[in-house]
Amino acid sequence: MRTSNPVRSGAVAQLGERLVRNEEATGSIPVSSTNGLTIIVAAIHVAQRPNWFNGWMVLFVIAVAILAVKARFFALKAQDRIIRLEERERLVGLLPEPLRARIGELREGQLVALRFASDGEVSALVQETLTKQLSKADIKKSIKRWRADYFRV
Repeated sequence: MRTSNPVRSGAVAQLGERLVRNEEATGSIPVSSTNGLTIIVAAIHVAQRPNWFNGWMVLFVIAVAILAVKARFFALKAQDRIIRLEERERLVGLLPEPLRARIGELREGQLVALRFASDGEVSALVQETLTKQLSKADIKKSIKRWRADYFRV
């Protein structure tokens, strides 16, 4: 019997458990997987029994799938905006004056990634991020003392 690595397949993240440090959660979102399957089943049903009601059901299922995906993206975007605001406030209190004046140069993704950096290392990491234009993934890999974020949608 072959077992797959639950961390690599995304199962751990889907079950609500936490990944270690800077590992990315991968895998499908169960709601979108279910919506995709429902669209396929509805399309097969309308092909086998074409009538206006079945056609309407296909359109309805597609609309619900779009709504579910948009709701997920809206929640994540709102959360990113809140994280951006929180991190800017945090950086104002932690950074020395030359770096504090450059907080506006950090991109949203960089601010989102910097939330994991401990207070002691955030100043050096911000300096490196601004100098080298680090990506979100590079910032996460550079963090030595990790601050967990258990409130992400």
